Amino acid sequence: MSHVMIPRGYASPLSLYETQEAIALIKKTFEGFLCSALNLKRVSAPLFVEGKSGLNDDLNGVERPVSFTVRETGDSAQVVHSLAKWKRLALREYGFPMGEGLYTDMNAIRRDEELDNLHSIYVDQWDWEKVIDESERTMDTLRDAMQRIVTAVCCTLDFIKWKYPQLPVTLSREISFVTTQELEDAYPGLSAKQREYAYVKEHGTAGILQIGGRLRSGERHDGRAPDYDDWELNGDIMFYDQTLDCALEISSMGVRVSPASLRRQLEIAGCMERSELPFHRRLLAGELPFTMGGGIGQSRLCMLLLGKAHIGEVQSSFWDEETRRACRDAGVVLL
Repeated sequence: MSHVMIPRGYASPLSLYETQEAIALIKKTFEGFLCSALNLKRVSAPLFVEGKSGLNDDLNGVERPVSFTVRETGDSAQVVHSLAKWKRLALREYGFPMGEGLYTDMNAIRRDEELDNLHSIYVDQWDWEKVIDESERTMDTLRDAMQRIVTAVCCTLDFIKWKYPQLPVTLSREISFVTTQELEDAYPGLSAKQREYAYVKEHGTAGILQIGGRLRSGERHDGRAPDYDDWELNGDIMFYDQTLDCALEISSMGVRVSPASLRRQLEIAGCMERSELPFHRRLLAGELPFTMGGGIGQSRLCMLLLGKAHIGEVQSSFWDEETRRACRDAGVVLL
């Protein structure tokens, strides 16, 4: 069952033709700003990985990957959920030096995703990762990278609004940081999503920090797999979306686990068996570089900058009849 909601009186600021032109312009422009901000180089990336390699991201641990059997070998392959682990391995195999990183287009199928204004079973994002020194595994490093990404987003908006001055979107260029525990303390009677909304609406642009571990209440703010981000050094970048009146997550990112934090988080999550997977063995043995990285939603960014009400206005995907009918009745064109 979908959960689509079209704001009363909504009309796209751009025609369908202009939208297609603007999407291409956003992607080209933002990639340039992102590479300059974080010192990244473009690489090719896989659409699927070997199921038993341990490279696929299991997100919150309950999402089922799309799998298939390779006829020639009989091996099981999985369409990636994200490239969180693959990127770290690639940095080592490709010989990236300290302070440099990679980015790539990541396309995924998330079959268990809810369908609503912001979510689709098709996911497209820029996945990025860079080599850092062990001494840089700090909150200051994380905050600096998050602010750089926000600046790249806002510079892209400036350029797009020069081309399309009718766009009504405004964004706050300064990111306000808050930990998930601080959010719980400030809004004890609200759910995690309600806390995010309250904070982001007040501040405009926010970095929600330290996601994955249990709060003092015993609850988790949100789920995170235990084997890529360090739960003490990660965060989400969120913007206030004026069109939908919501907190829109653009990026999930973080300083990646060290051998010590990987072992600790595997124990907390009750999945120490993963330590025997090829990727995890190499990480625990200290064979992989210290890194930080994340994903930045391409369709999410286009939605935000173009003032769109539904993600289907900027990407072609699958939608149930209820969603198609609601959008058609509201004059919203799904690609």
